[in-house]
Amino acid sequence: MDVTLLPDLPAWQRLGGAHTAEEIAQQPALWSAVADVIDSASTRIDAFLGDALRQPGHRVIFTGAGSSGFIAEMVADQINAQWPAEVRAIHTTSLLTHPALYLQRDRPTLLVSFGRSGSSPESVAAVELVRAQVDQTRFLDITCNADGALAQRGQGRSDTLSLLMPPASCDRAFAMTSSLSCMLLAALSVFDTALWAERTARLRSLAECAAQALHAWDARVAALAQGDISRVIYLGSGPLEATAREAALKVLELTAGRVLALANTPLGFRHGPKSTLNGTTLVVVLRSAQPLARRYEQDLLEELRRDGIAARIVSVGPSSADSAEGDFVLDVPTLPDAWLAPLWLLVAQCFALQRSAALGLPPDNPFPDGTVNRVVQGVTIHDHG
Repeated sequence: MDVTLLPDLPAWQRLGGAHTAEEIAQQPALWSAVADVIDSASTRIDAFLGDALRQPGHRVIFTGAGSSGFIAEMVADQINAQWPAEVRAIHTTSLLTHPALYLQRDRPTLLVSFGRSGSSPESVAAVELVRAQVDQTRFLDITCNADGALAQRGQGRSDTLSLLMPPASCDRAFAMTSSLSCMLLAALSVFDTALWAERTARLRSLAECAAQALHAWDARVAALAQGDISRVIYLGSGPLEATAREAALKVLELTAGRVLALANTPLGFRHGPKSTLNGTTLVVVLRSAQPLARRYEQDLLEELRRDGIAARIVSVGPSSADSAEGDFVLDVPTLPDAWLAPLWLLVAQCFALQRSAALGLPPDNPFPDGTVNRVVQGVTIHDHG
C-alpha cells in the first residue's frame, strides 16, 4: 500500500480512511477560517475576559480529556507567562477525581473547556463541578460542535462564552486532528497579549506554512510508515512535551494499540525510557524554536545516532543548520513553540494514518468492536459532595 495523503482521497475511501485523510489535509484552510472566527469574536472576547487576567488572585484552568487535555497542556504555560493571573492545565479526568486539590471556593476561576463534540461526560461534569465548588466562576467553551452539550448548556448564560470553531473542524473520524489544531490555535489567539490584527495574521501565516508542509512531507511520511516499525518514541520539551504526548496518542489510537507509542522529554528520555529502544523503534524529536532547548535536543540526537540501536531517528521542526538528512524541517515565522506545535503535529497525524493503513486497519474507525469510541462511553459521574 503506497497511498499519499493529498492526491488520493478516493484510495483512502477504499482503505476506510477518507475522513481522517481529509481532516488532516483541510487544516490549512481551517486555520484561516479560525482567523475569521477570532476576528469576528474579538469584541465579545474582550468584553467577556475584562481585566481578570491582570489580577494575580484570579485563576484560569484549561481543561479537557484525552487529546483535548493535551491542548490544555500545550497552551497553558505559554499563556501563564504573559499574565499576572495563575494559568494552569488540569485534565478533566483529574479534576473530577480530586477536586479538592485543584479548586478553591474563594478564588475567582475561569474554566476554559476544550471539546470536539462537547458532549463527553467529563466535560459537562467539570463545568458543573466548578460551578458548584467555586463562588465566582466563568466559563469559556471552545468547541467544534454547536449541537454539543457544552455549547447548548452555555446558551443564554451571562457567565459563559461559547467560541465555536468552523463546522468542518468537528472531525467525523475517530481521531482528533483538525479539531485539535483549531481549538489549540483559537486558545492561543484568545489569550495572547498582541493586537488582534497580529494574532489573526499569525494564524494566516501558519496556515500557509501548513499547506507547504503537507505538500513537502506527504510522500516522505508515507514511506516512513511502510517500514518495520513496532515502537514510536516522540520527544519534546516545554509545550512540545504535551505535543509529543498527543503525537504518541495518535499512533496508539489509529493502530489500535498494535504499535507501542511513548512520549518524553529529550532530557528525561535518558532516565530509564531509553531502555525501550530496539531495532524496530522510530524516534521522533520535536525541535524547539528556542536555542537553549535545541542544544539539549541536538545532544540527544547525536547520542542516539551514535548508539545505532533505533531503526530510524528523525527530527521535526524549524529549518536550522543543525538539521540532518531525513529530518522534517520548515521555514516558519518567529513564534513560540506552542504556536508552532500544530505544524509539527502534521507529521504525527500523517504517520499514524499511514501506519494504520499499512497494518490493514480502517483509520476512520480502528476499533470496529466498539472497545474505544469517538465520544467516550461508560463513564459514571459520581457525586462530588
